[in-house]
Amino acid sequence: MNIPKSENPGIVIIGGGFAGIALAKQLRNKKMQVVLLDKHNYHTFQPLLYQVATGGLEAGSIAYPIRKVIQEFDDFYFRLTLVKEIDTENKKVITEIGDLSYDYLVIATGSKTNYFGNKEIERNSMAMKTIPQSLNIRSLILENFEQAVLMNDSTEKNSLINFVLVGGGPTGVELAGALAEMKKEILQKDYPDLDIAKMEINLVQGGDRILDSMSEKSSQEAEKFLIKLGVKIWKNVRVTNYDGRTITTNSDLTFETATVIWTAGVKGAVVAGLDAKSLVENVKRIRVNQYNQVVGYDTIFAVGDIALMELEEYPRGHPMMAQPALQQGKLLGENLARLVDNQPMEAFKYKDKGAMATIGRNKAVVDLPHYHFSGVFAWFVWMFVHLFSLIGFKKKAVVFLNWVYNYIRFDREGRLIIRPFKKKSFVTFTSDEV
Repeated sequence: MNIPKSENPGIVIIGGGFAGIALAKQLRNKKMQVVLLDKHNYHTFQPLLYQVATGGLEAGSIAYPIRKVIQEFDDFYFRLTLVKEIDTENKKVITEIGDLSYDYLVIATGSKTNYFGNKEIERNSMAMKTIPQSLNIRSLILENFEQAVLMNDSTEKNSLINFVLVGGGPTGVELAGALAEMKKEILQKDYPDLDIAKMEINLVQGGDRILDSMSEKSSQEAEKFLIKLGVKIWKNVRVTNYDGRTITTNSDLTFETATVIWTAGVKGAVVAGLDAKSLVENVKRIRVNQYNQVVGYDTIFAVGDIALMELEEYPRGHPMMAQPALQQGKLLGENLARLVDNQPMEAFKYKDKGAMATIGRNKAVVDLPHYHFSGVFAWFVWMFVHLFSLIGFKKKAVVFLNWVYNYIRFDREGRLIIRPFKKKSFVTFTSDEV
């Protein structure tokens, strides 16, 4: 990997997400040699992926070069690579570009879409965890409308403009709201030869309420906002299969659609090599103690979505969201410095700063530890928090100007098919082929 030798302890960080970047910043110019590994050369601000998918923002607005983050850090290196395995016995990370030894290893690989073992749904639906996936969704949405104007068959035409979002968490709710805003303000102008009134946005939730990780009040308000926008909400409905044409569920309900966006769950993006006792198999997360040390290892740590810290108040671990990742990354940076100096580490204590979701123009819900509110003020709070959280002044300015323009003009100029996306042709698989 061409990393120069150093007398300082070697820290290897796998992953440049919220936790990895927070940790990297905390280790700035410490007496350590730090190497950050990631399969992308940029950090993604994932809470705004849905705006890229619906043309509200360009991809560059929510991506920030990792090398720019660390360019003034002493003895700090970035390598673009995919990590294949961890050799815990020899304290090495095995990657596509070579092996790298470590004194301390931090796993911050985040999470990926969880299809709960259904391979056919995985083949035929769209995920939205990365920028390329969001661009694929944007292209597919627009391509569907381009195809629909050419169709004479009403069934095929309706299938192309029928969208089903599976999962009523923040991602599904925000995406449903954005699509509804497009239907209301934009698509009729772009496609006057289509009956946009027949476009359907279906939000399917397996539980009895959307935004079930937020307060019941916020859940109810979000549902009201979505229904007012024309979104159809189906609760207590579990999708059992999608063959590329038809969605089947645990009831008699079915959907004929060319587009399914799967936001129904996530699981940890585990790296091979750790002892099975360190893993929680059903959610693919790594067990850690209160110092984010991986159970069974003294020199390996995990932070963010991949880490499962089982505490009395969080028996299933902390929420797989940005705030726990940021807080764990920052504290671990301090603890690694303490560890190198032979000082005791500080236990992690999560400070819940609340949760929020936006549901289109002037509509959002916000849960603070002791207060809940919704509507226009919540929408402004949501915008301020997300702008403040973006890395780099230029990104903040670009996103803010885009939002102002979109708000004034009722427009989303990012609806461009830059990289066409073609879904695989529908194939019937036999049981032996699956």
